[in-house]
Amino acid sequence: MSVPHEAKLRTTAVVLAGGTGQRVGLAIPKQLLKIAGKAVIEHTLTIFEQADCVDDVIVLMAPGFVPDVEKIVAKAGLTKVTRIIEGGATRNETTERAIAALGEGLAQGEDRNVLFHDAVRPLLSQRVIKDCVDALDRYQAVDVAIPSADTIIVTRTHGEDGEFITDVPDRSRLRRGQTPQAFKLSTIRRAYEIAAGDPNFQATDDCSVVLKYLPDVPIHVVAGDEYNMKVTQPVDVFIADKLFQLASTAAPRPADEARYRELLQGRTFVVFGGSYGIGADIAALAEQYGAKVYALGRSTTGTHVENPEHVEQALTTAYSETGRIDYVINTAGVLRIGKLAETDNATIQEALHVNYLAPVQIARAAYKYLAETKGQLLLYTSSSYTRGRAEYSLYSSTKAAMVNLTQALSDEWAAEGIRVNCVNPERTATPMRTKAFGQEPAGSLLSSEAVARTSVDVLLSDLTGHVIDVRQQDPTREASEASGFEQALAAVLDRQEDV
Repeated sequence: MSVPHEAKLRTTAVVLAGGTGQRVGLAIPKQLLKIAGKAVIEHTLTIFEQADCVDDVIVLMAPGFVPDVEKIVAKAGLTKVTRIIEGGATRNETTERAIAALGEGLAQGEDRNVLFHDAVRPLLSQRVIKDCVDALDRYQAVDVAIPSADTIIVTRTHGEDGEFITDVPDRSRLRRGQTPQAFKLSTIRRAYEIAAGDPNFQATDDCSVVLKYLPDVPIHVVAGDEYNMKVTQPVDVFIADKLFQLASTAAPRPADEARYRELLQGRTFVVFGGSYGIGADIAALAEQYGAKVYALGRSTTGTHVENPEHVEQALTTAYSETGRIDYVINTAGVLRIGKLAETDNATIQEALHVNYLAPVQIARAAYKYLAETKGQLLLYTSSSYTRGRAEYSLYSSTKAAMVNLTQALSDEWAAEGIRVNCVNPERTATPMRTKAFGQEPAGSLLSSEAVARTSVDVLLSDLTGHVIDVRQQDPTREASEASGFEQALAAVLDRQEDV
């Protein structure tokens, strides 16, 4: 049932992007459609770029659109993509072209792992990729599937009378196939060589080719996940876009002390909202590692973030004194609770100016400085961004705007190398929260120091356009075990009570 253990083989991901987009009513291939500010195929390629167990990537693109993918790869800096070639007229022909390309340069008897993945599945998790590659240590063929939540029926059409049920298979044995499908190159190549001798050969996926033409080769099944959806129908575009909008990313792995100092020494931080709470803790942490920090706030420097002149002056001062601005952070905000119909105009204006217009002004003023250093703008949202709640209408709506602003600016500023991210802390012990809710049970809130530490990790990462959740650690499950989408969706109910 398994192949002997052998030295770790090189692993190549083959991204199949030959679709034309006809089913979603597009004039361009659906893999070039933008979702969450990026082409679908860029999301997919980025997943493999970040996969430690994948060595290189080749793309099979719809004829006539290879230059489009070349531009995407170059702009995004996707270094693992080594080849972009035209796909065939059918899925089978596209796979055959990939197999031929993979075999070039291999020595006699040399093998490799290959993962075939649909370009229009942009929500693939790192867990599924790793499980597939690990399974190839034992098996020659691997599929990814999930149980079917729906009852599956078999029908037959009777002329003009329409369809009629002929069978209802046992749902407990049915699975919905996903990708990637993973193989030893020698195995999938041999299956297609045999299939070539069949004049009736036709298949819509690669595991079925192995199943039919190499029946003695077992096909191991790896558990997929519900988020690994395929963008095929018009509604899929909408769903995928919403999943990206709500998705959160696991916090980056923290550096060691020496690495923090190496990366932060001599850098310039401008922290708006730096008088207390998360902002003050970020400032203290950055200074500890040798950064020059400008911590600005109403109570300490008289800086009002809602005043564009104050913002511009703060950035001008930091730049004139240090000659650079690497990181601009805005933790300033106001939390006013109450029914909108009973809220006076002054309170509404304050919430809009501090929570929304101020970050917009900060971003606009910071742009020229961050473009020079290829730095990062870091904003903050609230767990209420996923769903507005009664008596939090102003706070929730402005915090949702921070997510959209982050995602839009990360795309808008990508060409300049500016990264833009948004931190989403769970309920955190800050003076703002204490003022709104009073003292709360010990241990029920995150510490502002923990949020500050994660914030610095985000600043030092290559992330851009992400919402990074900071939550109290669940001792039964490490964050790295779940994809960002799993974390985001699993946390939705929890967020109903968070602020």
